[in-house]
Amino acid sequence: MADTPKSDAPSEDKGPSKRALDKAKKKAEKAAKKAEYATRPKESGTSTPAEKAPASVFSEGWLRRVYEEKPVKDVRSRFPPEPNGYLHIGHCKAIAVNFGFAKHHKGVCFLRYDDTNPAKEEEKYFTSILEIIEWLGFEPYQVTYSSDNFDKLYELAEELIRRDGAYVCHCSREEVNRQRGGPDNRGPRYACEHRTRPIEESLAEFRAMRDGKYKPGEAYLRMKQSLTDPNEGNPQMWDLPAYRVVEKNHHHRTGDKWRIYPTYDFTHCICDALEDISHSMCTTEFQQSRISYDWLLEKLDMKVPKSEEKGPMQREYGRLNVNGTILSKRRIQMLVEGTTVEKKNEDGTVEKRAIPPTVRGWDDPRLYTLVALRRRGIPAQALLKFVEELGVTDALTEIQTLRLEAAIRKHLERTVPRQMLVLDPVKVVVEDATPEDEQDLTVPYDPKGTIPGERKVHVSKEIYIDRSDFREEDSPDYFRLAPNKSVGLYNVPFSIRATSCCKDENGKITEIKAVKAAPEDKPKTYIHWVDVSTGIPVIARQYHSLFKAESPNTLDWKTGGWADDLNPESEVIYSNAVIEKGLKDLLKDHSLHPSGSSDDLVRFQALRVAYFCVDVVDSTDDKIVLNQIVSLREDKAK
Repeated sequence: MADTPKSDAPSEDKGPSKRALDKAKKKAEKAAKKAEYATRPKESGTSTPAEKAPASVFSEGWLRRVYEEKPVKDVRSRFPPEPNGYLHIGHCKAIAVNFGFAKHHKGVCFLRYDDTNPAKEEEKYFTSILEIIEWLGFEPYQVTYSSDNFDKLYELAEELIRRDGAYVCHCSREEVNRQRGGPDNRGPRYACEHRTRPIEESLAEFRAMRDGKYKPGEAYLRMKQSLTDPNEGNPQMWDLPAYRVVEKNHHHRTGDKWRIYPTYDFTHCICDALEDISHSMCTTEFQQSRISYDWLLEKLDMKVPKSEEKGPMQREYGRLNVNGTILSKRRIQMLVEGTTVEKKNEDGTVEKRAIPPTVRGWDDPRLYTLVALRRRGIPAQALLKFVEELGVTDALTEIQTLRLEAAIRKHLERTVPRQMLVLDPVKVVVEDATPEDEQDLTVPYDPKGTIPGERKVHVSKEIYIDRSDFREEDSPDYFRLAPNKSVGLYNVPFSIRATSCCKDENGKITEIKAVKAAPEDKPKTYIHWVDVSTGIPVIARQYHSLFKAESPNTLDWKTGGWADDLNPESEVIYSNAVIEKGLKDLLKDHSLHPSGSSDDLVRFQALRVAYFCVDVVDSTDDKIVLNQIVSLREDKAK
């Protein structure tokens, strides 16, 4: 068929639609703009989209909105821990938020010890808190104490009384509870009979408290808030205590000067104002406290009502909680010190039960205190990165320990060298090995090349392998060493084939005889090993969940039922483990640590086993103790 001749008549085709034309136009404009951007000279401080750093947790989301509420030039934040215990992983988020927020906005962050309860405060807690902050890579602008302001706080308490904002109350704790609506706070509320006492009388009684006239519980200074207001449903406005008499009143900094001490609700907001804090960020458990925080400052003219121009601004974020572990100081104390509990039987008799200590201290690697996580070998950078990836909102962040371990594993994969560690060694004698087979092998610290450096690994005719890598009876699904079966050795130029084994009187294998496998006998797998002549004996500790239950907080902590749920294998100790000689080089050379590391722990990946670090508490020149940081992969048993 001949081609149809072209016609000069107009075509019946109407051409592209308007939508298609618009789409093509936008595409062309986008391509032109991209080409123009690529050829434009770069100005100082600018970057292409590909070069732009990802937004941080401080420049978006909840923390961005907090700053936009009060976009001051000079940001001043604070981290105000109570020095009555060791910080736990939840505090890592608080430290990262407060110090990181100030750093992001080129401001400053105070470390302020809220030391208003001398009965529970100890110097070791003060020291540990500062060390942990520095370990995480932060430096306080200034270390302050609530006790620095005790004189000023007392003056302001008297001023509050003069402004009819406080009164001295002599009610019992039970009576105060009834005034607030009873045990469930749902009953009628009524005022204390001392609420209307004359101002001068409250001043005199407050000074009497100061001078030792009253014992603990006999007198309180209470703030005159909105206890009886039927529209005020916030317990933080029900005439909170401002000062109380303390029995064990010797203070580590002020000595015996004070018999009365201010409460958190009175102290915290005032100290924020005295230190010119701009952004006071705390967890959502203090959300109801915001109204009393502002009320007190406004009452003392330290904050402009309904304004953020004068005085600090409190905002609350969701705290971090880790399931599968215990973070309560009181419950951790039971694990550390042991305890005695009482259980009432059906016949009315009381049964006492003494529970011994479960762990070796607050830094036991099975705990989730920050001193324990540090000792276990978890890098500070991994914790901070994990917190940042979780983000900051006003919702509670609950995570499983497996998720935390996965983040730590990801960090270690890119930052620590490799070593060969045999936990349960059994000797293998390669009977036909020649002197030429004994040699030093040069092996990289990381076969993928992510971590620079290399080490020497010695191999001879006698090596250790892990007992789990040998079976007397072979099977089709087993690929490691067995009689007349070959297996490869990491980095060794020849494979080995088992021929026989020796046992002791109990039937335990003590030695395996082997020969070099033929070159054509290709192994199906490779195992790790350590040379007998140069290996270093170590004690290796592997860690698993402290409790068998997934939610140990739901256990019976009152009568001691939690002790029956303890995992007997939470710590597995290998007393006869052996590691390659390269560990000594790691102990001498700390340059292998990640850039910016603020500790000197030696960490490594034990091939096919787990990530470990050298324990700095129990190790000596003659005895090296290793702590497992995390397993190489998710532990399904957890």
